[in-house]
Amino acid sequence: MKKFGAPVPGWTPATPPRAEVMEGHWARLEPLEAEAHAADLFRANSADDGIWDYLPYGPFSSAATYHRWVRDVQGKPDPMFFAIRNLETGHLGGVASYLRVAPEVGTIEVGHLNFAPELQGSRAATEAMALMMRWAFANGYRRYEWKCDSLNIPSRRAAQRLGFSYEGVFRQATIYKGRNRDTAWYAITDEDWPALSEAFRVWLSPGNFTADGRQIERLSDLTALVRVASDPVLG
Repeated sequence: MKKFGAPVPGWTPATPPRAEVMEGHWARLEPLEAEAHAADLFRANSADDGIWDYLPYGPFSSAATYHRWVRDVQGKPDPMFFAIRNLETGHLGGVASYLRVAPEVGTIEVGHLNFAPELQGSRAATEAMALMMRWAFANGYRRYEWKCDSLNIPSRRAAQRLGFSYEGVFRQATIYKGRNRDTAWYAITDEDWPALSEAFRVWLSPGNFTADGRQIERLSDLTALVRVASDPVLG
């Protein structure tokens, strides 16, 4: 007896990403532009060359070379890069992109994540990821992906904290910087999103933080109720 996946009645393609600002309470994502963003991003990135370890490019030896890289990648539809501004400090602290965008089947990936030390662990970093997810699901995507080097434990931990479900490892998926990469896969579906959206709303609420900025509810506790599968490497 033949078996098939569930029908998707009335399916229409999703909307391609747009180069537009996405803003929340703690973070603003701005379409990446060399003149507007490169200098502040290079300043922030200069605090730790290790942030480039699992990316196919970087570190950059000078502000000029980083400016050139930003100029080369800005304005493209895929990957579409955004600069992340921490609204508490006013500073830029990272970049993220939509990539491998397939509106015809409703899949989109978040990647090229590069968070400077001053952005890591901040409310702005979390809200930036939530804003990108929110846009994707509001515009018809069924599946939102996160992929990283299987050895990149901080990235794997971040994916799980944000509510992505673990889907396995593709062995010898690619080569970058002369090294093998086994790729760990994670995803959120449109069925997961309503509960995850509420988890982000609760966690990002100003009332979830003490006067000195400490969280009251942990995001990982809120998203654990939604994840279909947890990463066995993290426990």
